Amino acid sequence: MSKTILIVDDSASVRTVVATTLKGAGYNVIQANDGKDALSKMTGDKIHMIISDVNMPNMNGIEFVKEVKKHPSYKFTPICMLTTESEADKMQEGKAAGAKAWIVKPFQPPKLLAAVEKLVLP
Repeated sequence: MSKTILIVDDSASVRTVVATTLKGAGYNVIQANDGKDALSKMTGDKIHMIISDVNMPNMNGIEFVKEVKKHPSYKFTPICMLTTESEADKMQEGKAAGAKAWIVKPFQPPKLLAAVEKLVLP
């Protein structure tokens, strides 16, 4: 059974590149365009990992991570931030919220896959 990864990004082109990369490696992909949309798609089904942008409308990535960590079904789901933000204080804020990894855009697909393989839950 393949693993499911939730991609949360307000950029359709970024979601497409990430989804194509992950699908090519055999993952199932769910896509959401912001934190609120993502939460509405988290219905209790197993999600093995979440990849989220930081800067999004409606609910940003840090707020989204905090909400995910409150949900019993997803409390231990690893979250990787994929963002243009590279400041140490923003990274620390993400880590404090519960993010396990931080990848700065633009990214290389092999680097993304390496992070996914390290973090994805069995």
